[in-house]
Amino acid sequence: MKVLVTGSSGFIGQALVRRLRAERCEVVGLDKVPAGTTDIVCDILDADGLAKAVAGAAPDAVVHLAARIDLDEKTDLSGYTANIEGVENLVEAVRQTPSVRRAIWTSSQLVCRVGYVPTSDTDYKADTLYGKSKVRTEEIVRGADGAEREWCLARPTTVWGPGMSAHYQRFLHMIERGHYFHVGQGPLWKSYSYIENIAFQYWRLLSVPAGQIHRRTFYLADYTPIDLIAWSDAFQRAFGSRPIPHLPNSVARTLALCGDAVNAIGLKRFPFNSFRLNNVLTQYQFDLAPTAAVCGPLPCDMEQGVAATVAWLRSVSGR
Repeated sequence: MKVLVTGSSGFIGQALVRRLRAERCEVVGLDKVPAGTTDIVCDILDADGLAKAVAGAAPDAVVHLAARIDLDEKTDLSGYTANIEGVENLVEAVRQTPSVRRAIWTSSQLVCRVGYVPTSDTDYKADTLYGKSKVRTEEIVRGADGAEREWCLARPTTVWGPGMSAHYQRFLHMIERGHYFHVGQGPLWKSYSYIENIAFQYWRLLSVPAGQIHRRTFYLADYTPIDLIAWSDAFQRAFGSRPIPHLPNSVARTLALCGDAVNAIGLKRFPFNSFRLNNVLTQYQFDLAPTAAVCGPLPCDMEQGVAATVAWLRSVSGR
């Protein structure tokens, strides 16, 4: 199978390219940022360039990962054109490329606010502009019937593991240095995804019979939710750091308000505020049974993921 992966320089993209090559697929990586996993440097907002790139690659399948994924835009959706016009461009490029049999279109769990569990695939409750842009991603794909190919939508949750962003690296360094604290006694259940597991799930969505995925929407996460407290403690043990203390909710809320005040005077990097406290305390679990039925058992458990992540972090930190 020949697979075109857009966003191949990204966190998930690099892991997926590795997985597909391990599965003996021929992979063509496309991204606007050059990297070892990228064969074609192209911006998906360049409609003509994208159409030529897809046609030239002539893949059997496409996995669309390229997107703007931060939450920084506060004004309007125009900041997320990659997630709207970029998707429209790729839909048209796929439509014009006869070799493509299947496409997986990546959305996000943030088409609904964190903590809200939708009642249907189109029950949207986005509370960020990024989330709303991913609603448009889904609407474009559904409206075009996936460019009239076999298709499905994927909604990744929080993804962690080797290669994770600087934001998550800072979180792990806080645990390593003994600067992190738990809020309350927990547990705090969350549907997280280890990077090698989500790469495996994408591979399975590409390889199973069409009837199992066509026109469906899949949440991508580990099938067993993670308790944030147990997960953080696993990192603490792997680092050999001091045990993580528990802070009462009331004290954490007071500290978060102090962080809000510090942020308001321009010190944006203060590590704790009400937004982050809410993220910590908000639990979310999705029904992964449909995904498990299609993708099957995952290759890594939490402890394996923690060990690999700590080894990677030490290698990039020079420790």
